[in-house]
Order: sequence, then structure tokens, then C-alpha cells
Amino acid sequence: MPAEVHPSQENESVVSLIKGIVQDVGDLIKQELRFARAEFKTDLRRSGKATGFLVLGSLIAFLGLGNLTLMLVHLLSWLTLPAGTDPAGLPLWVSHALVGCALVGTGAALVWLGKRKFDSFNPLPVETAQSIKENLQWITTSK
Repeated sequence: MPAEVHPSQENESVVSLIKGIVQDVGDLIKQELRFARAEFKTDLRRSGKATGFLVLGSLIAFLGLGNLTLMLVHLLSWLTLPAGTDPAGLPLWVSHALVGCALVGTGAALVWLGKRKFDSFNPLPVETAQSIKENLQWITTSK
């Protein structure tokens, strides 16, 4: 004769099963949040480095453009001087042009490097989103 299952024992087992499922889902959510936090910190570090290159490059390029603007002022002054009145071997505007071009070139290189760093990764937590999507798909198809 088979053992009889009492309704109270059956209800207890269902309740414990539901509690286990809820606890597992809670653990899964906690793990996903830890994973997202770790991925976000990594992406934030990468974004900070790339932003540093962009900002530094932009500032240096801006200084170079300012220097080139001064070069144009000195060039205009040099062009309006009477012939033979400039005692310097290298006109001042040429000096400004050389320094300005060097600064603009350095700034442009740093901006390009920062942009390349940004393009090398996605600052959004893609792996976490994919993991959550897989978990949701598994939960919905396991019914």
C-alpha cells in the first residue's frame, strides 16, 4: 500500500519549493548586480583614460591655435615693416608658426589617441545586459 501524503505535508513542500525558487532568483539578481558593478568600474576606468587624452589634446591644440593667432598678428606687423628693419635672423611670426604647429600637431595626436581609445570599447555594460537577457530567456522558456 502506497504511503499516503497528507495535504499539510504537500503544502509545506510546495511552500519550501517556492521559497527556494525565490531565494535562487534573489541570488541571481545579486550576482548580476555585482557583475554589472565590476563591469561598470572597468569601463569607467577606460573612459577616464580616454577622456583624459581628449581633454589634454584639446587644451594643447587650443593653445596651439592661440599661438597661431599671435603668429598672424606678428606676420601682419612684419609684412608692414619697411624693408631691412627686422634685426632678427628669424622673424617672430615664423617662431610663433613653428611653436603653434607643434602644439596643434601634438594636441591633434592626443585627441586622435583618445578617440581611438573610446572606439576600442563600449562604455555600456554589454556583458551584463547579455547575461540578464539570457537569464530572462531561460526563466520564460523553462515554464
